[in-house]
Amino acid sequence: MDALDPASPAVTIMPARRAPRILGFWGTTLWGAVVFAALFAGQIAVVAYFMLGQSGPIDVAAAIRVVGKGLTISLSVIMGLPAVLLALWLVIRATRTPFADYLGLRAFSGKYLPIGVVGLVIIIVGWDLMSRTVGHEVEPGFMLDVLKSAQNDGALWLLIVAFCVAAPVSEELFARGFLYRGWSESFLGVTGAIVLSSLVWTGLHLQYDWYFFGEIFCLGLWFGYLRYRSRSTWLTIVLHGLNNFGAVVQGIWLAGHS
Repeated sequence: MDALDPASPAVTIMPARRAPRILGFWGTTLWGAVVFAALFAGQIAVVAYFMLGQSGPIDVAAAIRVVGKGLTISLSVIMGLPAVLLALWLVIRATRTPFADYLGLRAFSGKYLPIGVVGLVIIIVGWDLMSRTVGHEVEPGFMLDVLKSAQNDGALWLLIVAFCVAAPVSEELFARGFLYRGWSESFLGVTGAIVLSSLVWTGLHLQYDWYFFGEIFCLGLWFGYLRYRSRSTWLTIVLHGLNNFGAVVQGIWLAGHS
């Protein structure tokens, strides 16, 4: 009867909400595989589209011919981005942690950008000098072939968008955003998360040889350290984009002198 008494209003009991959480080691690993599968599916869909649209038999030779085109690679990389964003949104939504907070999408202090650029230059110049010393190519032959193909197809601008915007965003959200966040709060700790996420990121670049794997891994360690210090994935996205832009410019210059 107290519920009918204006002086004694009924107490409304709100249902308890699940607290936000961060996925642990195994959760991050398993769901990371799902995000990677989404990235692969988004990219391979473009390849399949061009394969089905070509004339002639669909075989290994045709696949190699299609994949080697600059236009195909550009659109493939670009389509990987929405696939990664969708997969990450679905996974992170289940944790009830804000999307931007989970992935470290926050502003960073201005001091970290010049520090990051200086470190980037040191790593790149160091590996370039080592390449000349041991007689290894400075720019991957794969990159030069793709640039020439994109120029011939009139898709160089699309390649720049793919390599300097789409690839940095999708790869950094996956490696330094999702994987680092979950693994750093597991038994791996920050150091283990930086190393393991760098290894995974290196593994995404199977188009290169073992030598360039070393350079990519070093860049991954530097990006991981900056992610830890700045607590911002935006910083690593910007630096990743600058690195790729420099590689594209260098590739265009080398392609014009080859």
